[in-house]
Amino acid sequence: MSIVYDWLIAPFAEFGFMQRALGGAILLSISACPVGVFLMLRRMSLSGDAMAHAILPGAAVGFLFYGLELIPMTLGGLAAGVVVALGAGSVSRLTIQKEDASMAAFYLISLALGVLIVSLRGSNVDLMHVLFGTVLALNDEALTLIGTITVVTLVALAIFWRALVAECLDPLFLRSVSRLGPPVHFIFLGLVVLNLVGGFQALGTLLAVGLMMLPAAAARFWTTRVEPMCLLAVAIGIFSCLGGLLLSYHASLASGPSIILLAGVVYILSTLIGPRGILATRIRPSLHRTA
Repeated sequence: MSIVYDWLIAPFAEFGFMQRALGGAILLSISACPVGVFLMLRRMSLSGDAMAHAILPGAAVGFLFYGLELIPMTLGGLAAGVVVALGAGSVSRLTIQKEDASMAAFYLISLALGVLIVSLRGSNVDLMHVLFGTVLALNDEALTLIGTITVVTLVALAIFWRALVAECLDPLFLRSVSRLGPPVHFIFLGLVVLNLVGGFQALGTLLAVGLMMLPAAAARFWTTRVEPMCLLAVAIGIFSCLGGLLLSYHASLASGPSIILLAGVVYILSTLIGPRGILATRIRPSLHRTA
């Protein structure tokens, strides 16, 4: 029991920064993982990655004027994410270019511009903070922001759940029977930006999308129904955050990358042994046919 306590409980029982890190990571998992499921079902996973980088210029402008202050960087990132989402959507609707290509273009511009802005004032340490986050340095203000984003996300998902599911499965049908199609699409993009801004506080712009997409992608190999998929994604996200924080504490590793790498391990295992993974759908049927 002493070993279990020392390895699993003591880091969170004895250190306030570990408690805040775990609390923020759990809130992010509850909020971002269901959004990641809908991104995946809409085949917009790479768009989520692009939007994660899109918040960088706005956050960098906030950093340029106010340093590592929460509110300016958050508002800047939120504004930049909305501008990029609307800009990419407008380009895809007004030109021959599809949304994924326009999103990729805006993502590359945003990433380069954000890094350039941070480098004008900050050091390499500041740049690493912006790009990779500092989950172990979450304060009460950051936890309040993440908690607010979680509440807003869950309320929005509860209100628009059926419309979101319908748009994932058959968007043409939703548009034929309801006018909710376009509004729900932009509301959903707003939730994506909100959760990426929340994830930015803990994991930085480069890793925020990892907690959103990897648990969702792993859950896809275990179930086909949307509700269980969202719940399983949240569970995988929480497990990854808990295990990643413990791994970073005991092995003196970077906390954000440890969380995302553990989520990546769960994803790889799911692709192999999940009911819809390689072993169940490819290898076993081949063995039965051979026999």
